[in-house]
Amino acid sequence: MDPRLLALGLDEKEQRFYLAALELGTASVTAVSARADVSRTNGYDLLQRLQKRGLLSQIEGDGGVKQIVAEDPGVLLREWDRTRSMLDDLIPELRSLLGGPKIRPRIRFYEGIEGIRRAMWETLDCRSKILRGILSMHELLEAPGAEWMDGFIAERLRRGIQLQVIRSPSRESEHIWPSSQDELRELRYAPTSMDLGMTMYLYDERVLYVSSRKENFALVIESPELSALNGAMFDGLWITLGSSPARRTR
Repeated sequence: MDPRLLALGLDEKEQRFYLAALELGTASVTAVSARADVSRTNGYDLLQRLQKRGLLSQIEGDGGVKQIVAEDPGVLLREWDRTRSMLDDLIPELRSLLGGPKIRPRIRFYEGIEGIRRAMWETLDCRSKILRGILSMHELLEAPGAEWMDGFIAERLRRGIQLQVIRSPSRESEHIWPSSQDELRELRYAPTSMDLGMTMYLYDERVLYVSSRKENFALVIESPELSALNGAMFDGLWITLGSSPARRTR
């Protein structure tokens, strides 16, 4: 029995029946059942279960005898995509119920680069589909790293999340991530005298702080009051910087 198929919800008999159908190509229920070492009665039951998963189908064969045809295994990827899409909608709703009424702020501390990545990925669950951020570019390209950030941005776009971002010219290291309608990003630069040396994301009622590689931590605080305060300060700076196209000045 393949533990990977088991993790995808196929028990031992379902695995044997599906693999037998794959190997035979097109065959009768009797032939597939014999190859899978199950009874013909069990074969019909397994066929129905696997048809519901989209892994098997039936066609009319010679003499009107129905034949089993195994579908391409890529159907498992499509099933996973559907499940992931459903979870993307469900998880934020379940999180909103976590712990009952929110009286005290919930604080989570993450250490190391994997902790930073985990905390940042959670921002993509934002219900509002809007992220506001202060990004320290030099630090982000070190941790969580440029390659990981590319994947993070791709997933943000897949989920249709807008980003309003403020950056410091003093922390720029590469000419990347400009304002872009295609990438759902609006960028404004802080004055050259303002050195924003940490990254902060605001989403829903949470604030995420990401340190440099030197201190190597992420801190998530779920607090309506703290989120509102940081949001007001961000919005004030955003308005002050104006709506003209962002320009780097060094």
